[in-house]
Amino acid sequence: MKKWTFIVLIVLTTFLMGSSFAVGKIGLTYASPLYLAALRFIVAGVVMLIVVIVLRRPRPTGKRNWVKIGVIGALQTAGVMGCIFISLRTITASESSILTFTNPLLVVVLGTIFSGIRYKWYQWVGVLLGVIGVSITVGAQVEWKIGIVWGLCSAIFWATATLLVKKWGVLFDTWVLSAYQMLCGGIILLLLSLTLEEPFFIWNHESILILLWLSIFSSIIQFAVWYYVLQHGDPGKTSSFLFLAPFFGVLSGWLLLGETLYISSIVGGLCIIVGIYLVNRQFQSKKKSIST
Repeated sequence: MKKWTFIVLIVLTTFLMGSSFAVGKIGLTYASPLYLAALRFIVAGVVMLIVVIVLRRPRPTGKRNWVKIGVIGALQTAGVMGCIFISLRTITASESSILTFTNPLLVVVLGTIFSGIRYKWYQWVGVLLGVIGVSITVGAQVEWKIGIVWGLCSAIFWATATLLVKKWGVLFDTWVLSAYQMLCGGIILLLLSLTLEEPFFIWNHESILILLWLSIFSSIIQFAVWYYVLQHGDPGKTSSFLFLAPFFGVLSGWLLLGETLYISSIVGGLCIIVGIYLVNRQFQSKKKSIST
């Protein structure tokens, strides 16, 4: 892959990841949080399901495999996205993106505790920087908001789902797993919405555009571009650029919502960004050791 093609695609996919927080917060003007998240992933899941059927991708077989897909959907889509959209009711899109994208740091902690995975010393330095960053971002708040808890919960769900995907992902075609877990998570979110809130969606031109943006661009296209870059480039180099996602989350919150860029958020966000970079260096190190 050419250098400039790689740069453009990386910027595009991380921009779509980060900007979805600001777009989602705008969407809450027209919809309840869980219902909006449910519609987003039901639409995305159905579209992706049609694609995998047309392309005749191999479907999962066996009850256990379907259960595994359901668990991943419950964590990755319902858990992560449900918590994100709920958090956006009480905290800014910038804060929510910063907290959510601490998930690579939590992967190191949870992977060590539950999977016995060994990590490099600089990855633990990354985790420490991430903790410091969260402490600065959250600790500087004059008022403790429940959205902070939801933002941290989204990171925990994401990290847990990441470890399960690493363990179970080899059993499934990547596109099939994504399609079914999105659809499964969307259905779970819909059931949660009907149970825990008074669901509503105000249908107009702006709300439909927001829903389509979240479903098509921030879900399907973002996913497709990310995996294309992973498959056609160095996975370690690609993963290290995840730090751009919270950067775009903060930037889009400032541009689209006029959110104030507090010094604490900037300093805390920078600590988390450096931490994410250090954590993801594991892939580069492994690749170099194999080549030598």
